[in-house]
Amino acid sequence: MILDEIIKKTKEDLKKRKKEFPLDWLGRSLAYNPFVPRPVEPALRSTKDNPYRIIAEVKKASPSKGVIREDFDPIDIAKEYEKGSADALSILTEPHYFKGDIEYITQIRRYVPMPLLRKDFIIDKYQLVEALVYGADFVLLIAKALSRKELKELLEYTWHLGMEALVEIHDKKDLIKAIFAGANIIGINHRNLETFEMDMTLSERLVPLIPNGKIIVAESGINSHEQIKELHKIGVDAFLIGEHFMIQEDISKEVKKIKGLA
Repeated sequence: MILDEIIKKTKEDLKKRKKEFPLDWLGRSLAYNPFVPRPVEPALRSTKDNPYRIIAEVKKASPSKGVIREDFDPIDIAKEYEKGSADALSILTEPHYFKGDIEYITQIRRYVPMPLLRKDFIIDKYQLVEALVYGADFVLLIAKALSRKELKELLEYTWHLGMEALVEIHDKKDLIKAIFAGANIIGINHRNLETFEMDMTLSERLVPLIPNGKIIVAESGINSHEQIKELHKIGVDAFLIGEHFMIQEDISKEVKKIKGLA
């Protein structure tokens, strides 16, 4: 199972990083941290003036597709997203399967004003402190990769650090975990993390089960304004899109097109 492989590799990396930069050392560095987490919910909640919120992803590769964008410059991509009126950015930081780097968050934060998501396989509080140190405003927590207790503890620690979390779900079992943990922002990933197959009917089935007041994000397989309009009708606020934007020659133009601005 690819998810198990990624988690195993993440644990190995964490062991090395904790030895090199212990949590106490990382925590002390926060005293000099120039990055204060910015509000996330206003950027993601649908409004009359801006109904289709876009979380645009800075993504070089994926386990299923390999390298998606050869001419990969995270800062240039982030600037294109800002030009296209994206509402937030998702930054892949997993290095082995997605060719990401946590340094991208710091680099990008210097150039764009929108909230930044650390998208990784977070299983430990250490990674949350890292996210804060490097300039993330919110983090991804994958319900499938965590027990109910672990998810609740990590979510509460995220809030303690002043950040927010996008809690990603793939089925009803995950949704129960997310609700138990108290998630404010719930992402429905149409891609199965074990098989990488897409199920574009998942949002339709899960959205009605989500309590009122939550921000709902649709993830994966979204590539047109029509899709966004239909998903918005059933209650989706924001749309996390990566691969579709990464294969475009003119990224900012495509973001505007997806949002219905062009």
